[in-house]
Amino acid sequence: MQELLKRVLDAHGGLDHWNAFKTVSATVVTGGDFWTTKGLEMDSFARRASAAIDREWSTVTPFGNPDWTMTFTPERVVIEDGTKAVIAERNDPASAFAGHGLETPWDPLHRAYFNGYALWTYFTTPFLLAMPGVTVREVEPWDEQGEPWRVLRASFPASIATHCREQDFYFGPDVLLRRHDYQVEISGGFKAAQYLYDIKEFDGIKFPTRRRAHPRLDDRQPVRDKVLVSIDLSDFQLV
Repeated sequence: MQELLKRVLDAHGGLDHWNAFKTVSATVVTGGDFWTTKGLEMDSFARRASAAIDREWSTVTPFGNPDWTMTFTPERVVIEDGTKAVIAERNDPASAFAGHGLETPWDPLHRAYFNGYALWTYFTTPFLLAMPGVTVREVEPWDEQGEPWRVLRASFPASIATHCREQDFYFGPDVLLRRHDYQVEISGGFKAAQYLYDIKEFDGIKFPTRRRAHPRLDDRQPVRDKVLVSIDLSDFQLV
């Protein structure tokens, strides 16, 4: 295993400890300017989201209706009511983004796919960097206002639904996660720098409890006065 990755995993609670669980869940409140570009209204209601640890699967409740739940896998997204009756579903959901740009409107299933893979990615980072098929290498460090951050560049296999195939993860002097860079391929490929704050420990695993995604310039600098997506997280639970 890459030396920095091993140190990162140990600092966040340890890979063996992480793999002892099956799912991770948290309460999520989401906002930001991105949603209006998709014709969506994002409220400030708290939702409960869960993600599998050993495979790409996630759920969000409520979703679009107090009684509805969204379930995501790379192959299918589905919205169901409290009786498990299907409200809407889409197989091969990634194909529904063909030709999309930044301001292409989304329907609820587009949003379900994006929310599903994004939350799974965020809930399982940095441990997903050790999953089969994911390769990492250390690249040039980043100076964040005088503080040196080490950077792991991850390449994801096509079997994992995610923002883009290659993404950068930044770690502070304590090797805890500070920033995550990616391009949102399903929305025209815009560049984002997501900063992570207020890391707390739950069940022996450390998670950031605030995430703020900003536009990212070609020189990797964030546009801090614009928040594309905000995510506040609380009450993490691993089972």
